[in-house]
Amino acid sequence: MRARFYLFMLIGGLLITAGCNRDEKKVAAPVTAVVKKPGLTDPFRYHKLVEVSPGEDYDILSWGRGSSIVGAFLVLHSDSSGKKYTTTTGDLDGTIVDVYNSDMDLDGNPEILIQAKATDTANYATIYAFEFNNSRANKLDFPKLSKSQRQGYRGNDNFYIKEGKFMREFPVYDGNGKDAKPTGQKRVLEYGLRSNNFTVKQLSKDSTTVANSPVKQAVKASTPAKEQQTTTKKTKKHTTEKKHKKKKRRHNSSEDDNNAG
Repeated sequence: MRARFYLFMLIGGLLITAGCNRDEKKVAAPVTAVVKKPGLTDPFRYHKLVEVSPGEDYDILSWGRGSSIVGAFLVLHSDSSGKKYTTTTGDLDGTIVDVYNSDMDLDGNPEILIQAKATDTANYATIYAFEFNNSRANKLDFPKLSKSQRQGYRGNDNFYIKEGKFMREFPVYDGNGKDAKPTGQKRVLEYGLRSNNFTVKQLSKDSTTVANSPVKQAVKASTPAKEQQTTTKKTKKHTTEKKHKKKKRRHNSSEDDNNAG
């Protein structure tokens, strides 16, 4: 009897253990759900939200079908406090790289600057600029690089906002075309706004400027000081001889007049 009792107890224990193991296997590990942000669908390619102030937002988008380098842009202005919603649009050449917000003239009206990578190799970067006054968008003409500013320019622009100004810097190259090599220097330009017109100031001094031209410096350095002094003396001597000859001519002319009289 005792043997049977212990046998039943052993079998019962095994069954209970097996049941517990089965229940443990049924409990699955918690799965963390990965929530993906909704991506842009055609025809939209780019989107950035710029929050200027509470209740005043700007959604900047680019869109277009059939081409990845040309299209159009949208600036959707939402003034939820004033219950005003406006749309600004324009043609887009290239692809949008980034969008910046500033108030360069400190008039309380925000400026939205859209940076696009241009398709042509002459400008490389294009800026579409607008100043918003309530529900009205004023288009601003962003200045192109001048001849001196373009010297050694090969793109790779870096734009950013610093102390309320719109900054632009890019590496300076030496040479033309495929043979152009970076000089290791950067040209830095500062843009401001006055009466809805851009102002531009070059902050950097690089070797491509006329004043710091390496060619002029090399010529000056290669001319010995002794030679420069000799040249100066020769010039002074030549000037003195010229004055003496002039006086002599006047004296001869005066004598001729007296003889004639």
